[in-house]
Amino acid sequence: MRRVYLYIILLFCALDATAQINELGVFLGGSNYIGDVGPTDYISPNEPAFGVIYKWNRSTRHSYRFSYYQGNITSRDIDSDVPGRKLRGNSFKNNIKEFSAGIEFNFLEFDLHSNEKTTTPYVFTGINHFIYNEIFILGNESHIDYRHSSFAIPIVVGLKTRLIRNFIIGFEVGARYTFTDNLDGSNPINENFETLKFGNLNSKDWYVFSGFTLTYTFGRNPCFCTE
Repeated sequence: MRRVYLYIILLFCALDATAQINELGVFLGGSNYIGDVGPTDYISPNEPAFGVIYKWNRSTRHSYRFSYYQGNITSRDIDSDVPGRKLRGNSFKNNIKEFSAGIEFNFLEFDLHSNEKTTTPYVFTGINHFIYNEIFILGNESHIDYRHSSFAIPIVVGLKTRLIRNFIIGFEVGARYTFTDNLDGSNPINENFETLKFGNLNSKDWYVFSGFTLTYTFGRNPCFCTE
């Protein structure tokens, strides 16, 4: 038993010895969707979105990133430039609650230990697990069937800079390729709504979060050793 306690103590000492600087902050912006209902614009936020972010900077070039984002997605055929969609006249509303984990890569050195102003473009990818409503469209409007969840692949690009000593501000656009085709009610899983399906049933839906991030850095300053 003493040996177990010793191993635990040594583990925490090792973690402390290699501790890197942390970031904790918020995301504020908007959301939009890409699929079988409404406009086909890729970046066109029309609903507010917010979230929280945590990053563990492992080097000046990469960090492990974890986040929770939330927002509504809505769209109307009447706003589309596609004549067939305008004539159809469907609309829907859904809600996304997203948990994300992955790696953020900096194109330039982003050394938070330096006193100089630091700016870099970055990309982020990983895996998302998100919760949404399984919906169906009846009478041109969406109706909730039940709460469901699925996975998505985030493709995020952004630009960040150190605002003042311990604060970093950034702007990012992040598209999520989902593993579901029913964010918009076009392809409900429920077999009772088989006759209500429409659109391209062979393609998956996307949703996008665009906005600003503001994080606060804390913890031990990293040495970012090369060995």
